[in-house]
Amino acid sequence: MKITIIALGSRGDVQPYAVLGKSLVAAGHRISFITTENFSPVLLRHGMVPEPLPGDAERVVREAGANMAALTLAFSRIATGIFVHAKRILPVLAESDMILNQLPLGAYGFDIAEKYGIPMWRVATIPMVRTSAFPMMGWPGVFTNIPGYNRFSYDVSELLAWLLLKKQRQHWRSRILGLPVRSRRSYFDQLHKMPVLHGFSSHIVPSPQDWPSNVFTSGDWIDPQPDWQPPDELMYFLDSGSPPVFIGFGSMPIASPQATTELILQALVQTKQRAILHSGWGSIGSFPLPNHIYQIEYAPYDWLFPRMSALIHHGGSGTTAAGFRSGVPTLVTPFLFDQRFWGDRIAQLGTGLHPIPFKKLTNDALADAIRVLVNNSMMQARAAELGEKLCREDGLQAAINLISQSPSP
Repeated sequence: MKITIIALGSRGDVQPYAVLGKSLVAAGHRISFITTENFSPVLLRHGMVPEPLPGDAERVVREAGANMAALTLAFSRIATGIFVHAKRILPVLAESDMILNQLPLGAYGFDIAEKYGIPMWRVATIPMVRTSAFPMMGWPGVFTNIPGYNRFSYDVSELLAWLLLKKQRQHWRSRILGLPVRSRRSYFDQLHKMPVLHGFSSHIVPSPQDWPSNVFTSGDWIDPQPDWQPPDELMYFLDSGSPPVFIGFGSMPIASPQATTELILQALVQTKQRAILHSGWGSIGSFPLPNHIYQIEYAPYDWLFPRMSALIHHGGSGTTAAGFRSGVPTLVTPFLFDQRFWGDRIAQLGTGLHPIPFKKLTNDALADAIRVLVNNSMMQARAAELGEKLCREDGLQAAINLISQSPSP
């Protein structure tokens, strides 16, 4: 099949779909990938054909920081690039046998699927299908027991997303595709009938009873990177003492990297623990560190995490999935959107602690968390047991099998 993948976002957002696309290429499919131009080299290396949109989503994330409104508006501007470059990418979409669409509410791909009768899957690495079991990602979970609250969160989120791109979408349909304008109700009635593929494990998020039969959960989409070799200095550090604690906040912006680093150092002194400090976009640890702390800019989490005694991170979906598979107890320090959800799941599954929002993190709170993570044998056993279950899954193969069935929209 000729499959077109549409995905926008930071590296953490786009990477899972690039991994899925790479596996689809290996399975014999032809993959075109619509995303921002900064990802083109990665896609080319893995046999996919990039269809680049102008802009750098990673820069957008850096500039917007943890401001969800700024982030949403910035990505809507990038998404508008699909309209600007419609004449160039329209043939790519029109000639596809299938569209895999990561964009919220199946934006743009939905209309192509309608015009040309092409099957479209909505794909996501976080649960995005409405349910009464938990609220929409980013909504406070403290009100989840109020009758109707969870469903209400999806209704409002869909309305806001519809209004944000309504003008561009109607122009796209009527002026470019020659389709009649759809009402919001008509659009969502059709959208909710399209198949959804979730790239996470049902061991982590069991399918709620009210999810319809067109929603599938395959398991994680993992790229093992077997050719990666750790630097000698990292191996020497790991071999020279007890397993360290991993601390890193990925692509999350940090207003004061030095203050955050000092907070971490104080907690590690209190607990007498060694640590791997991931600099990330927040640039933590960017000054001389004591010998019991090793700073890294990159290492594959699937290689690194199983060698740790505890994990402390921001709770991004990919980082959290790697943490679950590692079998190591975890604390999430959420910044925004779905990160609190994953932190709560860790606590509910007994594989780590209740999340501490980054803005409320103190050296004492961090020290207390580290002590529990490295000493609680029951928590360690639960994390290890869950990790073993996840490592037996093959989410990519399950996803390929589901996609190859090609159900109609």
